[in-house]
Amino acid sequence: MNSLHDIGGTDGFGPVQAEAEEPVFHEPWERRVFGMVMLRAGDTTQTTGDGRRYRLERLPPAQYLGSTYYERWLARQEELIIESGALTQAEIDAKVAQFAVDPTMPIPRREDPVFAGKIARIVRTGRPAARTIKGKPRFDVGDKVLTRNLNPHGHTRLPRYTRNKHGVIAAHHGAHVFPDTNAHGLGENPQHLYTVRISARELWGPDAEPNECVLIDMWESYIAPDASATGKARKAKSGKAGGARTVKAAKKRL
Repeated sequence: MNSLHDIGGTDGFGPVQAEAEEPVFHEPWERRVFGMVMLRAGDTTQTTGDGRRYRLERLPPAQYLGSTYYERWLARQEELIIESGALTQAEIDAKVAQFAVDPTMPIPRREDPVFAGKIARIVRTGRPAARTIKGKPRFDVGDKVLTRNLNPHGHTRLPRYTRNKHGVIAAHHGAHVFPDTNAHGLGENPQHLYTVRISARELWGPDAEPNECVLIDMWESYIAPDASATGKARKAKSGKAGGARTVKAAKKRL
């Protein structure tokens, strides 16, 4: 994402308030919204997880920042329902007005044990994004890399504050679905996925904590070899080789 929704690493939003013994849902309606979203998640012909994330990013900035977590989910769900042709905005508004007048009005139910079981499995296990590809990983653990300064118009999982930063490969996780294309219906196009370690001072400057770092998962196309580190290594290697040749020549003369 490349908009106001990408707030990672930015100031001004205040401290994170940890809630002691926080419940899974704060209100009954949040549980219902979660259930509605899971119904859509069970139908992979309609949308993908990456596509749903991109829909959240397309909410108007004021609405996004002024909404709670599940209010955003509800807004996204309404858009999906309308776009699919299942309901119109007028039909949704009319039903909301009916419930406002009579909150005890019964909610329609449809029993489908097979589909319900499918949803239960998704909730328990998720939908793995790991894939097998022929291409070998370009990077090894310990390699120094430079994150790319990408500015896509659509969805991406490369946070804005981590772009064009020096880091080190901390782990390799195999190949995974590439969200930047999968979110737009352009195919899974799996790539190798790595964890990149970037120091706090590299991200936020000399005033950041000296011994802190951030670990960020990045797809292979998000990173490139660190040319500056490669150049230093080559220079050091060349210096060692030159020194060895000088010693060898001196011994020869003796």
